[in-house]
Amino acid sequence: MKIGIGNDHSALELKAEIIEFLQEMGHEIVDYGTNSPESCDYPTYGEIVGHAVADGEVDCGVLICGTGLGISLAANKVKGIRAAVCSEPFTAKMAKQHNNCNILAFGARVIGAELAKMIVDAWLNTEFEGGRHNRRVNQIMEIEEKNSK
Repeated sequence: MKIGIGNDHSALELKAEIIEFLQEMGHEIVDYGTNSPESCDYPTYGEIVGHAVADGEVDCGVLICGTGLGISLAANKVKGIRAAVCSEPFTAKMAKQHNNCNILAFGARVIGAELAKMIVDAWLNTEFEGGRHNRRVNQIMEIEEKNSK
């Protein structure tokens, strides 16, 4: 799978560990994030990864900032993106299984590397369940469409 990853300055170390973890799992990684410790603006990277996912450059995305919130909010402004902030594996699993989220986000100041790996693993190894959840995801996308005019 081809996975886009984005981050701000607060997540340099965690990003490196997650990239290594994903590569060990056999995934191809496209790094859209900063590699500088200088303060930067997380919305830039959320939008870049959002577009990469929405445009099909990558299959899905992983975003990391201090809390995961700001960078996911930026990604969610891109049409077609469903980014979820997850701080434990169960929410990550449900984000994919019920909401078909195409971007996972978490906070480098909130969770450690080992928990982040468990979250990524749960999310990547869960399939969208479809069925009644497909109807609900479609409703979310209809709200997006209605409000993007």
